[in-house]
Amino acid sequence: MKNFILGGIAAVALLGLGGLAFALLGLINTDADRTPGKAETWLATNAMDASMQRHAAHNNNPVPATDANLIDGLKVYTMACAECHGGLDKKPALFGKQLYPPAPQLILDPIDDPEWRTFYAIKHGVRNTGMPAWNRAFSDEDIWKVTAFLSRIEKLPPAVQEHWTKSLNP
Repeated sequence: MKNFILGGIAAVALLGLGGLAFALLGLINTDADRTPGKAETWLATNAMDASMQRHAAHNNNPVPATDANLIDGLKVYTMACAECHGGLDKKPALFGKQLYPPAPQLILDPIDDPEWRTFYAIKHGVRNTGMPAWNRAFSDEDIWKVTAFLSRIEKLPPAVQEHWTKSLNP
């Protein structure tokens, strides 16, 4: 039994060293203009999901989703997010499509995440994706406002939709 356990430990260690050697020998392509493989996508997605699940506070949005707050969120989005995640004109953001992995186009394909998760991603960023942490540029209240806007983008109240339309044709 002892030899079996030692053999298992040795096998795991060799697999780990083999993976490290594979990476350090340059056998993993890190070009930003290549589509990631299924294993890389699976690992990165599941690692991010597990990290957020563990580290993010599962708080409800303390900022009420009033017209004024949603309009403020729209303004923050336009100022800080649109260049990567798509503008209010519903056209994909060229810059965001060049990131690796490409930034999700939130106007064209709205997120369906709980607000606590969106807030956490905006506040702390997502490492190795180009998504910066905005916690030093915006207050928590402003981050919650843009979170509220993004969470309701498909069902915005008429006053917010009107502001959106007017912002496209100043």
